[in-house]
Amino acid sequence: MTGYAIISLGGKQYRVQEGERLLVDRVSHGEGKTFHPDVLFTGGGDGKPNLSPRVQVTAKVVAERRGKKIRIGKYRPKSGYKRHTGFRAALSEIEIESIGSKEPKAAAKPKTPARKPAAKKPAKKKAEK
Repeated sequence: MTGYAIISLGGKQYRVQEGERLLVDRVSHGEGKTFHPDVLFTGGGDGKPNLSPRVQVTAKVVAERRGKKIRIGKYRPKSGYKRHTGFRAALSEIEIESIGSKEPKAAAKPKTPARKPAAKKPAKKKAEK
């Protein structure tokens, strides 16, 4: 299926397409593992939405990394109050491998020759005594 999907990861929503890479909050799956995020909505190339719950997105964790360091400073004038702290987000880089249906495609069943219905045998009468 071509088109896009809107998935939910870590309380945030992302619009994704096949082959796309994006940075999201750290996911609990290990590096190199595949997983299936929650799909909220899908849209095809024809512009029509698909709200079917039978659509599944497959994503692979490519790398786990840390975000850019954010420096935080607090200052109050005339009192000598100064505090500094920092923060680095834990991120995962994921790649969208496929957007498709949950049902596996049915394998072609081998054709069996049609059987003729068995001819009905006449019912035997019980011997009366």
